[in-house]
Amino acid sequence: MLLPYTVSLFGHRQIENAIAVEASLRQVIDGILSEHDCVEFLVGREGEFDVLSASVIKEALRRSDTGGHTMTLVLPYVRAGFEKNREAYEAYYDNVELCEESASAHPKAAIRVRNRSMVDRSDLCVFYVIRKFGGAYRTMEYAGSVGKHIISLGFLQE
Repeated sequence: MLLPYTVSLFGHRQIENAIAVEASLRQVIDGILSEHDCVEFLVGREGEFDVLSASVIKEALRRSDTGGHTMTLVLPYVRAGFEKNREAYEAYYDNVELCEESASAHPKAAIRVRNRSMVDRSDLCVFYVIRKFGGAYRTMEYAGSVGKHIISLGFLQE
């Protein structure tokens, strides 16, 4: 069985110049799909970048001629909105999973714990980070500290 090439995506809750970020993201996703026969994309759903990433991945997977690619929504904990709309989530994403480590963490730490778990599972991490603070920035620092391959779509502002 072919092991998937695992890619996690992280970014700020709000996007500056969404059109440019979307174009860059589309180019990166298409490149990954052209280089690997089996890709598992891990995404969250915490803000604009996560929603944009899922949309770009979904579109790319529709165009892909290979059926071995998947997109997994990784939840830090069960939210009321998920329970209420479970069927819609399960129809949109190929897989929906609850991160066990973050589900048992303190709620204020859950997203950080989930992000680190996603990084640990990944071969590649794609980031949209333009500020040197916040969860996405801390996750990018962590990914670098554990030697993960990183693609950055944002330019850090001093």
